[in-house]
Amino acid sequence: MKTLLDIANWPRKEHFDFFRKFEEPFFGATVQIDCTKAYQTAKSLNASFFIYYLHKTLVAINSIECFRYRIEKDKIFVYDKVNASATISREDGSFGFSLVEYNPDFQIFNTIALTEIERVRNTTGLFTRTFNDDNLIHFSAIPWLNFTSLSHARSFTFPDSCPKISFGKMMVHENGKRTMAMSIHVHHGLMDGFHLGQFVDVFQELMNS
Repeated sequence: MKTLLDIANWPRKEHFDFFRKFEEPFFGATVQIDCTKAYQTAKSLNASFFIYYLHKTLVAINSIECFRYRIEKDKIFVYDKVNASATISREDGSFGFSLVEYNPDFQIFNTIALTEIERVRNTTGLFTRTFNDDNLIHFSAIPWLNFTSLSHARSFTFPDSCPKISFGKMMVHENGKRTMAMSIHVHHGLMDGFHLGQFVDVFQELMNS
């Protein structure tokens, strides 16, 4: 489900009109996330850490309204729920795009994610299904690289307003603390640095819980 945003009475109307005309309207940041507690929790649940932090990412995304905004031509729609299109790696070194539907209950989400990961790994090619709606985040993990910044391949002629979130290699420090780099890229017509900060704060709180 989605509802139309009243742009005429939206405080960011001028910002939207300005940034949506850019060839590259996305901006982003890379931050370090403390994942010490989250990693321990995932292991205590006998769950994949990847699925665990994907779920926490979606919990945070869905809790902040502007992360559920999507642009359709000159209009903005607010989705009730945002899912994840995560890149899923295969044994041959390739990957495919998935669609992992969000559920606030981790156990239900875990089952959904495991089923979708298995499906993608038993297919070939990049697009293993159709994507009918834009209520997605583009999600990826690069566990081989402890990056400090990240760029994305983008077609500027393709209309896109989906947030792009990537995680790097988990680093284990001498005191046992675990950290990961998280890169977030979002459409500047829909949100600003303030909202990016909100997301990071909510996500870190969820990882600490």
